[in-house]
Amino acid sequence: MQAQYLVVSTSCPDDVQAKRIAHALVEARIAACVHISAPIRSVYAWEGKICEEQEISLHIKCLQSRYAELEQLVLQLHPYQVPEIIAVPVTHGLPAYLDWIKDNTQP
Repeated sequence: MQAQYLVVSTSCPDDVQAKRIAHALVEARIAACVHISAPIRSVYAWEGKICEEQEISLHIKCLQSRYAELEQLVLQLHPYQVPEIIAVPVTHGLPAYLDWIKDNTQP
């Protein structure tokens, strides 16, 4: 059976937090790769207010079978009370790249 792959998104308040989470995920072999974006602007509703903040976006490549571990580690390290953690299934991809993800996310 073919492994199922995910791209998981989260955002952090700054580069330091983003790097901390990215390194922890890759070092634990939960993620094969984490893209850390340039600063973005997020507009969102929180506790009855419209907020606008600068954030750093993370795009995490992993196996679906490692998602629960990924979620727990992000929740453990993330400074937000309710961080964005959204997983999107990868339906197509270069087979060699998908194999690389699989090879680099084995415990």
